[in-house]
Amino acid sequence: MIRTHVLGFPRIGQQRELKAALERYWRGESTLEALETCGRELRRQHWKLQHDSGLDFVTVGDFAFYDQVLNHILMFGCEPARFAFTASQPDLVRGFAMARGVAAGAAACCPPHRVDHGGAAGAAGGQPALEMTKWFDTNYHYLVPEFARDTRFRLESARLLSEVAEAVALGHTPKVVLIGPLSFLWLGKSTEAGFDRLALLDALLPAYQVLLNRLHEAGVRWVQMDEPVLGLDLPDNWRRGFEHAYRQFEHCGVSILLASYFSPLEDNLKLACALPVSGLHIDAVRAAHEVAEVLDRLPPHRTLSLGIIDGRNIWRADLDRALALLRPALQQRQDLWVSASCSLLHVPMSLSADAALDAELASWLAGAREKLTELHILKCALSEGDDAVRFELDEARQALAARAASPRVRNREVAARIEALPADADERRSAFFHRQIRQRARLNLPAFPTTTIGSFPQTREIRAARAAYKRGELDAEAYRARMRSEIEQVVRVQERLGLDVLVHGEAERNDMVEYFGEQLSGFAFTANGWVQSYGSRCVKPPVLFGDVSRPAPMTVDWTRYAQGLTDRPMKGMLTGPVTLLQWSFVRDDQPRSTTALQIALAIRDEVVDLERAGIAVIQIDEPAIREGLPLRHAAWHAYLQWATRAFRIAASGVRDDTQIHTHMCYSEFNDILPDIAAMDADVITIETSRSDMELLQGFGHFAYPNEIGPGVYDIHSPRVPSVDDMARLMDKAAAVIPADRLWVNPDCGLKTRGWPEVHAALENMVEAARRLRARIRPHVAGMA
Repeated sequence: MIRTHVLGFPRIGQQRELKAALERYWRGESTLEALETCGRELRRQHWKLQHDSGLDFVTVGDFAFYDQVLNHILMFGCEPARFAFTASQPDLVRGFAMARGVAAGAAACCPPHRVDHGGAAGAAGGQPALEMTKWFDTNYHYLVPEFARDTRFRLESARLLSEVAEAVALGHTPKVVLIGPLSFLWLGKSTEAGFDRLALLDALLPAYQVLLNRLHEAGVRWVQMDEPVLGLDLPDNWRRGFEHAYRQFEHCGVSILLASYFSPLEDNLKLACALPVSGLHIDAVRAAHEVAEVLDRLPPHRTLSLGIIDGRNIWRADLDRALALLRPALQQRQDLWVSASCSLLHVPMSLSADAALDAELASWLAGAREKLTELHILKCALSEGDDAVRFELDEARQALAARAASPRVRNREVAARIEALPADADERRSAFFHRQIRQRARLNLPAFPTTTIGSFPQTREIRAARAAYKRGELDAEAYRARMRSEIEQVVRVQERLGLDVLVHGEAERNDMVEYFGEQLSGFAFTANGWVQSYGSRCVKPPVLFGDVSRPAPMTVDWTRYAQGLTDRPMKGMLTGPVTLLQWSFVRDDQPRSTTALQIALAIRDEVVDLERAGIAVIQIDEPAIREGLPLRHAAWHAYLQWATRAFRIAASGVRDDTQIHTHMCYSEFNDILPDIAAMDADVITIETSRSDMELLQGFGHFAYPNEIGPGVYDIHSPRVPSVDDMARLMDKAAAVIPADRLWVNPDCGLKTRGWPEVHAALENMVEAARRLRARIRPHVAGMA
């Protein structure tokens, strides 16, 4: 029997309806009831799409108002005690408090518009949001559960059961998706030193058992239990935990489909095939080579689900290749399910009729809706024969052939430049110690220099002006004048606040990747190809379809103008090659390392031009450097070699007295610190406030050799920390990093924040730096 399903579906809506509803509610312009209504309507639409595409199930439980991991924290009642919630508070209110933080003097149950600008939260008031980090090797961010010895679990399943009832009432057959217990614990963090969160497994399993029983009573037959950690290098005690946990679920009344994705199973393959579950899903895009062994090892009475359509990228599937893999599997397996490799959360809703794409390029692409169609074609071909979908198969073949032959894809000049690249193109002229002396002499900064990460608030007025310019309602001269006015305002604000190294605020930029991709060859952009990054934050990844080069300078004029407004150093702001790669939908017809090198050379040209324009500080952001790591440690070395080399090539064309910064956020770095050091940036700024400087410990133990700016406040939360909060964090930083190498800065850019909180937070940050200078006086040449 052939059945089709998806592991999850995008939840923001075709027109980002969920984003709009969330932000209206957070601003106090809408009610909780209106937000719930929006959620129900989106679920109805998305289930209908799945049903109308011929899927045998609709997936229930993948919808979240903020994050699916947060859903599970709420569902299992393991909110951190520091939030002091009461049982009477609605789950969404509790969830938003954990996701966004609570300001001093505001209760977690207050409406969000009261919480957003509730004032600075001092050490004794308010609560910072849960830590946020990347979902495996994607650009989706999840909220990190906090676990301790006294963590208790209580089941709160009303929301999930209500969604099941919604689906049934609409005539659908629901398949419920849950994050499995081992992955849920693995994805969390221990808040007590030395505590192994696996010790909580026996306390957590009864909550899962009760939930599975309730789902059975509600008429659910299949539950998809996502255990993506099966694609990781697991310690032996965690592997034994799988055996222990799934034995407990053998008689729960529902059939469990164990789902792994993003990585081959490798040494966990035998374990996954032996677990007492009704079925197994594997990522047959990233682990196609394991299909044959899984077919041999998985007991014949168990269901096999093959994720043959790429849930991570937007290129049309090679349906002939998919059928060549599926047909032998169908001969060996009575119950074969066909699906996407992972949740479709990671691709846009639809791309086939996107207004910004030309017909040729659009014909190469597939969003979530088009991937549903591809699943339907595969099901028909397998169950009825190719003739039943001959037209559709021929169309897919023609699109693949056209893409391979298109002259838009290859550029001989780019290939020639790579061939001629000198072997030492990734080396700075001198070692860091010598560069540091020259940079300090040129910049003459105080101890604990202050800066920001780049962007300042993108107001409605800025966005309206940019939109009017794109529509042709504002001519180039008027647009340029408007953006220059915004830049001048940002510069004056920074001068009044007393910041040491300024930025121009990025008013002219829509997105840190899109802005550059629009000016590089080989990139294309959609009008509505939105993908959720976290909460209401959505990004529109570029389509990186061809060879990359830089036709003209991209940032030089704006940065030169900003530097001309002030005597203080102005930072040039660029996005790095690995981040441009990782945050795009990348071509799959050549190695990613080759594409990264092409981008690096384009960014190198921009760095050299900025230096020629008199810019002394240039930041090349690489927040996605760790995100690109293969999930298996054995493959790390090869990736890190080409990724760090790409950064160095981008950065190494400048003199010693030009200071190169990089920025990284919301990732664990401790296990790749030698490689981060090998990037050889003069200054690295990192996110550390949500972890209370925990991430900085590794830099201290490693004795990171260059300068560091640990973030002192979380820009993803509306909470404004007090001067004492920030000074306390910097004291912790100074305990592990020499004071003469520390910078003071926010965690990330300020684009999404409002001006009142930005003013308040930066004012506190500058004052915290002043206090540090009064108490800690590093005597270093070149520092004022």
